[in-house]
Amino acid sequence: MPKPALGQSNAEQPLRVLLFASLRERAGWSERQLALPAREPVTALEIWEQLGLAEPEQPASRTSTPLRRGWPAGLRVAINQRFAAAEQPLQAGDELAFLPPISGG
Repeated sequence: MPKPALGQSNAEQPLRVLLFASLRERAGWSERQLALPAREPVTALEIWEQLGLAEPEQPASRTSTPLRRGWPAGLRVAINQRFAAAEQPLQAGDELAFLPPISGG
């Protein structure tokens, strides 16, 4: 049975998705509320892909794995304002933030 698409669940379970800096500029939005599928765990990596943010033309880096194709080098994930792995399952009501590499001086 195929997974329900984001936003197409019978039980609304909102997930707050935030984009920062260059990611926000590229996507044209900074925040979205999404409904999670009621029974299937979803990860940040799956949200990234389903939102169409993956970069398929991105060359593979030393840290790339088949699971993370299209994942920009240095991209960080925060779940509920704590850094987390992209493969960590999300829960209803979570806040998911995607943060691009940050440089400073």
